[in-house]
Order: sequence, then C-alpha cells, then structure tokens
Amino acid sequence: MSSSSHHLAVHLPDFAVRLIAWQQKFGRHTLPWQGTSDPYRIWLSEIMLQQTQVESVIPYYQRFLARFPDLHALADAEEDVVLGLWSGLGYYSRARNLHAAARKIVQEHSGEFPRDLSAIESLPGIGRTTAAAVAAFAYQARCAILDGNVKRVLTRVFGVEGWPGEKTVEAQLWGLAESLLPASVPLTSQNDIRSYTQGLMDLGATVCTRGRPRCNVCPFEDDCVANMTGRQRELPTPRPRKNVPERAVAMFVLVCAGEVWLEKRPPSGIWGGLWSFPEGAEESAPEAMAAHLGFEIESCRELDGFTHTFTHFRLFIRPWLVFVRRSTHVMEPGCIWLPLSDIEGAALPTPVRRILQSLVF
Repeated sequence: MSSSSHHLAVHLPDFAVRLIAWQQKFGRHTLPWQGTSDPYRIWLSEIMLQQTQVESVIPYYQRFLARFPDLHALADAEEDVVLGLWSGLGYYSRARNLHAAARKIVQEHSGEFPRDLSAIESLPGIGRTTAAAVAAFAYQARCAILDGNVKRVLTRVFGVEGWPGEKTVEAQLWGLAESLLPASVPLTSQNDIRSYTQGLMDLGATVCTRGRPRCNVCPFEDDCVANMTGRQRELPTPRPRKNVPERAVAMFVLVCAGEVWLEKRPPSGIWGGLWSFPEGAEESAPEAMAAHLGFEIESCRELDGFTHTFTHFRLFIRPWLVFVRRSTHVMEPGCIWLPLSDIEGAALPTPVRRILQSLVF
C-alpha cells in the first residue's frame, strides 16, 4: 500500500463500519444471486455483471441457471448452447471463458470450485476484482474489489485525482481499497466482508451513480471530498477523449424455403463463435456474394441500414435480403441453413437477431 493511499484512508477510519451498517439497512438483499454461498452461482453472476446492468442480467442469469444448474452441467454443454443462452447479453468472450473455466475446474480441480484466490484468478475470464468478489461472497475471504462502481465511490469520497484507468491512479486506488477493508477478526456483523463488498457495489450502483448521485442519502455525505467541494461531475476524472473509429459492412441475409444461411464466426474477434450472415465491404453487390457462395439469386432488396456500437468503434451495417436457390450448393463446414422458426434459441449476435426479427415473410 502506498503512503498516499494510507494517508487517504486515515481521512475516514470508520469507512468499513459505516458502509456495512448502511448496506445492512439500505442495500440490496433480494437479487437472485444473493443469499447463497454457492461459488458457481456467485461466479456466474459476477461474470454476467461485468459491463452489464443488474436489470439486464437477472433474466439471463435465471435462464442460464435453469439450463445449467451446476458447474458440471455447464462443463458438459456444447459451446453453441452456451452462446445461445448468452445471445443478446453482449461481450461474448465472457461466455466462452465461462465455459472454458468450467471445463478447467472439472479437469484440474475435480469439479470443485477453487477456494484459493490465486487459483480463482487463474481461471479464464476472471480478473483480480471478480476473483476477490467470488472469494468474499462464497468463502468470506478478506480481499479488495475495484470495479467501475468502486472506483467512482473511492475517487469521490477521497478526492482521488486522475483517470482511474491510468496505471498509477489505479495502483493508488487498489492501495486505498485494500487499506479500507474491515478488520479480519473477530468476524461479526460489524465487519462482515460480504456486507462490505456488497455495500461498495450497492453504493456505486444506487447512490453514487455516474449522473445525478443521491448524495443526501449517502453514508459519507458529510465527509465526501466531491460532495464538499461540488465536484461530483469532475470525479472520477474522465477518460481522455479519443475519436471513435467507424466501420461499415454489408450483410447478406440469404433465404431459401423458410431457412437462412449462417456462417460460424472465428472463435476470436467480435461475435467470436456466434452464427452470422456472410459479409462484404459496404459497397459489395449481393450478386457477387451469391456467385462466390455458389447460389443463384431469385430476388433481392436492400434493407434499412443501421449502426451498432461497440466499446471501441461503431459499425454501420448495410443489410441485403436475398432469396436464393440452393439446389447446386454443397454445404461447407461451419455453415448451416437455420429454420427461421429456430432463431430464438440460436447463438446470434444482437444485430443479426435484430435483422431476422424485423423480417416478415
């Protein structure tokens, strides 16, 4: 822990006690992954909650658990089934890593979720914060978390300057987060690491929000540097602005006899492992694409284009609806004809699903 982090922590020596008392009285207690010590359920929720709002996660979490009630069920599943249940939640590498981690636990840990923090962190798709959250909630391990919500709380309460994504600032925040942990012994309701960890998440998600923080109901209202100096909008320091690149692509919706032609995307990159349409440059003609694939066109028309936003770029999609004959076409590995009636359960990227659901045949 750096000396600056220690100095900041001295500013609020009872931080953990106050946060725990607030969480136990005002925090969230009815989320579907609460009230359990099952590391599988806790891990699943933490992965889904990475970069995704609670309200969006709940229905996916419940459907996922209904299909894969335990770690062995997930490890035994086909990747396509896992991705199908994840479809629409975004950041699909999370689903692939979740599946890979389940198989690793079965192979290397005899199917028992590891208790050791470093062993948890070594699993695919698990970083320092996720490992710590699982260990805290499942095993009451005393370890710090530092996700986006926590960074916002700490930078505001303690007045930490600088963009939290910058290495030196992040290191300072980690030191601060570790210094604020509740006392390790004796374990009582006043130093419950579960309530403390949940309290950090709840405070950032429901009170110390990005816009319009509700400072009047915050347990640190009178001690928060941002509140005392009116700097809630300035802290945390925003990421340095960069121009967001824009790309464009043509997508070809090849339809024949109530089925659509889909190709499996490479395992890495955007929409890795999902089923998508054939693509080309924005100006690509459907005739050229159909000829390349060996199809004969019956009719085609251009659909309304739209923009899909990723974390680091925006993608303009120009879709074409192309009715084809398939009689002379030989199927290739990684390609399928999917009945349009089966799109609901298929592992499709959100824009592909959007295009298919918009079509009326």
